[in-house]
Amino acid sequence: MDSLDLQVLNQARDWFSQGHKVWLVTVIETWGSAPRPPGALLCLRDDGQVAGSVSGGCVEDDLIDRLRHGERVATPSLIAYGVTKEEAARFGLPCGGNLRLVQEPLQGVAWIDEVLARTARHELVARELTLETGVVRVDAARRGDVFEFDGKTLRALFGPRWRLLIIGAGQLSRVVAQMALALDFEVICCDPREEYNLSWDVPNTTFSKSMPDDVVLELQLDPHCAVVAVTHDPKLDDMVLLEALKSPAFYIGALGSRGNTGKRRERLLQFDLSPAEIDRLHGPIGLDIGAKTPAEIAVSIVAEIVAVKNGVLLMQKKDGSSMPDHAGAMSRAS
Repeated sequence: MDSLDLQVLNQARDWFSQGHKVWLVTVIETWGSAPRPPGALLCLRDDGQVAGSVSGGCVEDDLIDRLRHGERVATPSLIAYGVTKEEAARFGLPCGGNLRLVQEPLQGVAWIDEVLARTARHELVARELTLETGVVRVDAARRGDVFEFDGKTLRALFGPRWRLLIIGAGQLSRVVAQMALALDFEVICCDPREEYNLSWDVPNTTFSKSMPDDVVLELQLDPHCAVVAVTHDPKLDDMVLLEALKSPAFYIGALGSRGNTGKRRERLLQFDLSPAEIDRLHGPIGLDIGAKTPAEIAVSIVAEIVAVKNGVLLMQKKDGSSMPDHAGAMSRAS
Protein backbone atom coordinates (compact mmCIF):
# COMPACT_ATOMS: atom_id res chain seq x y z
CA MET A 1 0.00 0.00 0.00
CA ASP A 2 2.96 2.27 -0.60
CA SER A 3 1.75 5.41 -2.37
CA LEU A 4 4.94 5.23 -4.45
CA ASP A 5 3.38 2.20 -6.14
CA LEU A 6 0.28 4.24 -6.95
CA GLN A 7 2.57 6.83 -8.55
CA VAL A 8 4.12 4.04 -10.63
CA LEU A 9 0.68 2.98 -11.84
CA ASN A 10 -0.16 6.57 -12.70
CA GLN A 11 3.06 6.89 -14.72
CA ALA A 12 2.48 3.57 -16.46
CA ARG A 13 -1.01 4.70 -17.46
CA ASP A 14 0.30 7.98 -18.86
CA TRP A 15 3.04 6.30 -20.88
CA PHE A 16 0.65 3.68 -22.25
CA SER A 17 -1.88 6.39 -23.18
CA GLN A 18 0.89 8.23 -25.06
CA GLY A 19 1.40 5.18 -27.27
CA HIS A 20 4.40 3.60 -25.57
CA LYS A 21 4.81 -0.06 -24.78
CA VAL A 22 5.06 -0.49 -21.02
CA TRP A 23 6.07 -3.35 -18.72
CA LEU A 24 5.23 -3.64 -15.02
CA VAL A 25 7.67 -5.40 -12.70
CA THR A 26 6.46 -6.61 -9.29
CA VAL A 27 8.55 -7.94 -6.41
CA ILE A 28 7.02 -11.30 -5.50
CA GLU A 29 9.54 -12.75 -3.06
CA THR A 30 12.68 -11.70 -1.19
CA TRP A 31 15.26 -13.43 0.98
CA GLY A 32 17.88 -11.82 3.13
CA SER A 33 18.10 -8.04 3.07
CA ALA A 34 16.50 -7.24 -0.27
CA PRO A 35 15.61 -3.52 -0.08
CA ARG A 36 12.03 -3.57 -1.43
CA PRO A 37 9.13 -5.63 -0.05
CA PRO A 38 6.85 -8.03 -1.94
CA GLY A 39 4.33 -6.04 -3.97
CA ALA A 40 6.73 -3.18 -4.75
CA LEU A 41 6.34 -1.93 -8.32
CA LEU A 42 8.44 -0.62 -11.16
CA CYS A 43 7.39 0.27 -14.69
CA LEU A 44 9.58 0.21 -17.80
CA ARG A 45 8.96 2.19 -20.97
CA ASP A 46 9.98 0.90 -24.39
CA ASP A 47 12.83 3.44 -24.63
CA GLY A 48 14.31 2.44 -21.27
CA GLN A 49 12.76 5.07 -19.04
CA VAL A 50 11.79 3.75 -15.64
CA ALA A 51 9.58 4.74 -12.70
CA GLY A 52 9.52 3.13 -9.28
CA SER A 53 11.98 0.73 -7.72
CA VAL A 54 12.45 -2.97 -6.96
CA SER A 55 16.00 -2.80 -5.57
CA GLY A 56 18.82 -0.41 -4.79
CA GLY A 57 19.41 0.35 -8.48
CA CYS A 58 21.51 -2.40 -10.07
CA VAL A 59 18.52 -4.67 -10.75
CA GLU A 60 16.78 -1.74 -12.41
CA ASP A 61 19.86 -1.21 -14.60
CA ASP A 62 19.81 -4.86 -15.64
CA LEU A 63 16.09 -4.74 -16.48
CA ILE A 64 16.68 -1.68 -18.64
CA ASP A 65 19.63 -3.40 -20.33
CA ARG A 66 17.51 -6.48 -21.07
CA LEU A 67 14.84 -4.27 -22.62
CA ARG A 68 17.29 -2.38 -24.80
CA HIS A 69 18.76 -5.66 -26.02
CA GLY A 70 15.36 -6.85 -27.21
CA GLU A 71 14.17 -8.90 -24.24
CA ARG A 72 10.55 -7.73 -24.31
CA VAL A 73 8.28 -10.31 -22.73
CA ALA A 74 4.87 -10.78 -24.32
CA THR A 75 3.34 -12.62 -21.34
CA PRO A 76 3.92 -12.41 -17.57
CA SER A 77 7.30 -13.98 -16.78
CA LEU A 78 9.37 -14.74 -13.69
CA ILE A 79 12.84 -13.27 -13.12
CA ALA A 80 15.25 -14.16 -10.28
CA TYR A 81 18.24 -12.16 -9.03
CA GLY A 82 20.88 -12.90 -6.43
CA VAL A 83 20.58 -16.68 -6.57
CA THR A 84 24.31 -16.93 -5.90
CA LYS A 85 26.46 -14.83 -3.58
CA GLU A 86 28.28 -13.43 -6.63
CA GLU A 87 25.03 -12.35 -8.29
CA ALA A 88 23.83 -10.77 -5.04
CA ALA A 89 27.00 -8.70 -4.94
CA ARG A 90 26.71 -7.82 -8.63
CA PHE A 91 23.15 -6.59 -8.32
CA GLY A 92 23.66 -4.66 -5.11
CA LEU A 93 21.55 -6.94 -2.93
CA PRO A 94 22.93 -6.52 0.60
CA CYS A 95 23.91 -9.43 2.83
CA GLY A 96 23.36 -12.01 0.10
CA GLY A 97 19.75 -10.97 -0.50
CA ASN A 98 17.69 -12.62 -3.22
CA LEU A 99 14.87 -11.24 -5.31
CA ARG A 100 12.12 -12.78 -7.48
CA LEU A 101 10.08 -10.62 -9.82
CA VAL A 102 7.16 -10.88 -12.19
CA GLN A 103 7.51 -8.85 -15.39
CA GLU A 104 4.34 -8.29 -17.40
CA PRO A 105 3.42 -6.30 -20.49
CA LEU A 106 0.74 -3.69 -19.84
CA GLN A 107 -2.21 -4.65 -22.05
CA GLY A 108 -4.61 -1.90 -21.01
CA VAL A 109 -5.21 0.78 -18.41
CA ALA A 110 -8.84 0.29 -17.40
CA TRP A 111 -7.79 -1.63 -14.29
CA ILE A 112 -5.28 1.09 -13.39
CA ASP A 113 -8.03 3.71 -13.70
CA GLU A 114 -10.16 1.65 -11.34
CA VAL A 115 -7.37 1.20 -8.78
CA LEU A 116 -6.50 4.90 -8.79
CA ALA A 117 -10.14 5.98 -8.56
CA ARG A 118 -10.98 3.62 -5.71
CA THR A 119 -7.86 4.38 -3.68
CA ALA A 120 -8.57 8.11 -4.14
CA ARG A 121 -11.87 7.37 -2.38
CA HIS A 122 -9.80 5.78 0.41
CA GLU A 123 -10.83 2.24 -0.49
CA LEU A 124 -8.55 -0.74 -0.05
CA VAL A 125 -8.37 -2.83 -3.22
CA ALA A 126 -6.52 -5.87 -4.56
CA ARG A 127 -5.17 -6.39 -8.06
CA GLU A 128 -5.17 -10.02 -9.12
CA LEU A 129 -2.96 -11.06 -12.07
CA THR A 130 -3.26 -14.53 -13.61
CA LEU A 131 0.16 -15.29 -15.04
CA GLU A 132 -1.00 -17.82 -17.63
CA THR A 133 -3.40 -15.41 -19.34
CA GLY A 134 -2.21 -11.96 -18.23
CA VAL A 135 -5.78 -11.14 -17.17
CA VAL A 136 -6.07 -8.56 -14.39
CA ARG A 137 -9.01 -8.25 -12.00
CA VAL A 138 -9.60 -5.61 -9.30
CA ASP A 139 -11.55 -6.56 -6.17
CA ALA A 140 -12.22 -5.08 -2.76
CA ALA A 141 -9.67 -6.01 -0.09
CA ARG A 142 -9.93 -6.16 3.68
CA ARG A 143 -7.72 -4.88 6.48
CA GLY A 144 -5.24 -7.59 7.32
CA ASP A 145 -4.96 -8.90 3.74
CA VAL A 146 -1.38 -9.34 2.54
CA PHE A 147 0.46 -9.68 -0.76
CA GLU A 148 0.11 -13.21 -2.13
CA PHE A 149 1.74 -15.23 -4.92
CA ASP A 150 1.15 -18.97 -5.36
CA GLY A 151 3.11 -19.47 -8.58
CA LYS A 152 0.06 -18.93 -10.78
CA THR A 153 -1.73 -15.88 -9.41
CA LEU A 154 -0.36 -12.63 -8.02
CA ARG A 155 -2.51 -10.62 -5.61
CA ALA A 156 -1.20 -7.16 -4.70
CA LEU A 157 -2.84 -4.61 -2.42
CA PHE A 158 -3.35 -0.90 -3.02
CA GLY A 159 -4.83 1.32 -0.40
CA PRO A 160 -5.32 4.83 0.86
CA ARG A 161 -2.31 7.00 1.35
CA TRP A 162 -1.27 7.92 4.90
CA ARG A 163 -2.84 11.27 5.83
CA LEU A 164 -2.00 13.86 8.46
CA LEU A 165 -4.52 16.42 9.67
CA ILE A 166 -2.87 19.38 11.42
CA ILE A 167 -5.00 21.75 13.46
CA GLY A 168 -3.31 25.13 13.57
CA ALA A 169 -1.33 27.02 10.93
CA GLY A 170 1.54 28.42 12.98
CA GLN A 171 5.29 28.00 12.57
CA LEU A 172 5.38 24.54 14.19
CA SER A 173 2.63 23.32 11.87
CA ARG A 174 4.61 24.44 8.82
CA VAL A 175 7.64 22.39 9.83
CA VAL A 176 5.51 19.34 10.73
CA ALA A 177 3.78 19.62 7.35
CA GLN A 178 7.06 19.79 5.44
CA MET A 179 8.45 16.76 7.25
CA ALA A 180 5.25 14.79 6.70
CA LEU A 181 5.31 15.61 2.99
CA ALA A 182 8.88 14.31 2.78
CA LEU A 183 7.57 11.07 4.34
CA ASP A 184 4.89 10.85 1.63
CA PHE A 185 1.91 11.77 3.82
CA GLU A 186 -1.02 13.64 2.37
CA VAL A 187 -1.21 16.76 4.55
CA ILE A 188 -4.32 18.75 5.44
CA CYS A 189 -4.06 21.83 7.64
CA CYS A 190 -7.10 23.40 9.29
CA ASP A 191 -7.24 26.78 11.01
CA PRO A 192 -10.37 28.98 11.08
CA ARG A 193 -8.45 31.93 12.58
CA GLU A 194 -8.03 34.57 9.90
CA GLU A 195 -4.71 35.87 11.23
CA TYR A 196 -3.26 32.38 10.64
CA ASN A 197 -5.08 31.03 7.60
CA LEU A 198 -4.09 33.96 5.40
CA SER A 199 -0.41 33.13 5.79
CA TRP A 200 -0.39 29.36 5.15
CA ASP A 201 2.09 28.84 2.32
CA VAL A 202 3.22 25.19 2.37
CA PRO A 203 3.06 23.81 -1.20
CA ASN A 204 1.36 20.47 -1.93
CA THR A 205 -0.88 20.64 1.12
CA THR A 206 -4.61 21.18 1.46
CA PHE A 207 -5.83 24.05 3.64
CA SER A 208 -9.24 24.48 5.25
CA LYS A 209 -10.73 27.45 7.08
CA SER A 210 -13.60 25.33 8.39
CA MET A 211 -14.08 24.49 12.05
CA PRO A 212 -11.87 21.54 13.10
CA ASP A 213 -14.70 19.21 14.11
CA ASP A 214 -16.38 19.76 10.73
CA VAL A 215 -13.15 18.89 8.92
CA VAL A 216 -12.80 15.64 10.89
CA LEU A 217 -16.33 14.62 9.93
CA GLU A 218 -15.76 15.63 6.32
CA LEU A 219 -12.55 13.62 6.02
CA GLN A 220 -14.13 10.50 7.56
CA LEU A 221 -10.88 9.60 9.31
CA ASP A 222 -9.74 6.02 8.79
CA PRO A 223 -6.89 3.90 10.23
CA HIS A 224 -4.45 5.56 7.80
CA CYS A 225 -4.98 9.00 9.36
CA ALA A 226 -3.09 10.89 12.05
CA VAL A 227 -4.28 14.05 13.81
CA VAL A 228 -2.16 16.63 15.62
CA ALA A 229 -3.69 19.63 17.40
CA VAL A 230 -1.14 22.42 17.89
CA THR A 231 -3.09 25.70 17.97
CA HIS A 232 -2.40 26.56 21.65
CA ASP A 233 -6.12 27.43 21.71
CA PRO A 234 -7.97 24.90 23.92
CA LYS A 235 -11.27 25.62 22.22
CA LEU A 236 -9.97 24.62 18.77
CA ASP A 237 -7.80 21.75 19.97
CA ASP A 238 -10.54 20.26 22.13
CA MET A 239 -13.02 20.67 19.29
CA VAL A 240 -11.05 18.37 16.99
CA LEU A 241 -10.31 15.88 19.77
CA LEU A 242 -14.01 15.43 20.56
CA GLU A 243 -14.48 13.93 17.09
CA ALA A 244 -11.05 12.49 16.34
CA LEU A 245 -10.88 10.36 19.51
CA LYS A 246 -14.05 8.57 18.39
CA SER A 247 -12.56 7.84 14.97
CA PRO A 248 -10.30 4.93 13.92
CA ALA A 249 -7.37 7.32 13.25
CA PHE A 250 -4.13 5.54 14.18
CA TYR A 251 -2.60 8.56 15.96
CA ILE A 252 -4.14 11.53 17.80
CA GLY A 253 -1.95 13.99 19.67
CA ALA A 254 -2.25 17.46 21.16
CA LEU A 255 0.39 20.01 22.10
CA GLY A 256 0.62 20.98 25.76
CA SER A 257 2.49 20.49 29.01
CA ARG A 258 1.69 17.63 31.38
CA GLY A 259 -0.38 20.02 33.47
CA ASN A 260 -2.35 21.30 30.50
CA THR A 261 -2.77 17.77 29.18
CA GLY A 262 -4.26 16.74 32.53
CA LYS A 263 -6.70 19.65 32.41
CA ARG A 264 -7.62 18.74 28.84
CA ARG A 265 -8.45 15.20 29.89
CA GLU A 266 -10.70 16.52 32.66
CA ARG A 267 -12.53 18.72 30.12
CA LEU A 268 -12.95 15.85 27.68
CA LEU A 269 -14.53 13.70 30.40
CA GLN A 270 -17.40 16.18 30.52
CA PHE A 271 -18.41 15.22 26.98
CA ASP A 272 -19.58 11.98 25.38
CA LEU A 273 -16.13 10.38 25.34
CA SER A 274 -15.34 7.22 27.26
CA PRO A 275 -12.18 6.93 29.37
CA ALA A 276 -10.87 4.41 26.83
CA GLU A 277 -11.33 6.92 23.99
CA ILE A 278 -9.60 9.67 25.97
CA ASP A 279 -6.74 7.29 26.73
CA ARG A 280 -5.98 7.20 23.01
CA LEU A 281 -4.68 10.76 23.22
CA HIS A 282 -0.92 11.24 22.94
CA GLY A 283 -0.03 14.01 25.34
CA PRO A 284 2.27 15.69 25.87
CA ILE A 285 2.77 15.17 22.16
CA GLY A 286 6.04 13.89 20.72
CA LEU A 287 9.01 11.83 21.85
CA ASP A 288 11.41 13.12 24.48
CA ILE A 289 14.46 14.30 22.52
CA GLY A 290 15.04 17.48 24.51
CA ALA A 291 13.33 19.52 21.79
CA LYS A 292 13.30 23.32 22.22
CA THR A 293 12.91 24.94 18.79
CA PRO A 294 9.90 24.54 16.48
CA ALA A 295 11.99 22.34 14.16
CA GLU A 296 13.11 20.09 17.01
CA ILE A 297 9.57 19.83 18.38
CA ALA A 298 8.38 18.94 14.87
CA VAL A 299 10.99 16.16 14.70
CA SER A 300 9.73 14.74 18.01
CA ILE A 301 6.09 14.84 16.84
CA VAL A 302 6.72 13.31 13.42
CA ALA A 303 9.02 10.66 14.89
CA GLU A 304 6.26 9.61 17.29
CA ILE A 305 3.72 9.43 14.45
CA VAL A 306 6.07 7.27 12.36
CA ALA A 307 6.81 5.00 15.33
CA VAL A 308 3.10 4.43 15.94
CA LYS A 309 2.48 3.93 12.21
CA ASN A 310 5.18 1.28 12.12
CA GLY A 311 4.00 -0.43 15.31
CA VAL A 312 7.18 0.39 17.25
CA LEU A 313 7.13 0.56 21.05
CA LEU A 314 7.49 4.18 22.18
CA MET A 315 10.65 4.07 24.27
CA GLN A 316 11.25 7.82 24.61
CA LYS A 317 7.94 9.13 25.87
CA LYS A 318 8.12 12.15 28.16
CA ASP A 319 7.79 11.50 31.90
CA GLY A 320 4.15 11.44 32.91
CA SER A 321 2.91 11.12 29.32
CA SER A 322 0.08 8.81 28.43
CA MET A 323 1.05 5.63 26.60
CA PRO A 324 -1.84 4.77 24.27
CA ASP A 325 -2.02 1.16 23.16
CA HIS A 326 -1.32 1.67 19.47
CA ALA A 327 -0.93 -2.02 18.59
CA GLY A 328 -4.66 -2.42 18.05
CA ALA A 329 -4.83 0.68 15.91
CA MET A 330 -2.02 -0.53 13.68
CA SER A 331 -3.54 -3.96 13.23
CA ARG A 332 -6.61 -2.20 11.87
CA ALA A 333 -4.46 -0.14 9.49
CA SER A 334 -2.28 -2.97 8.19
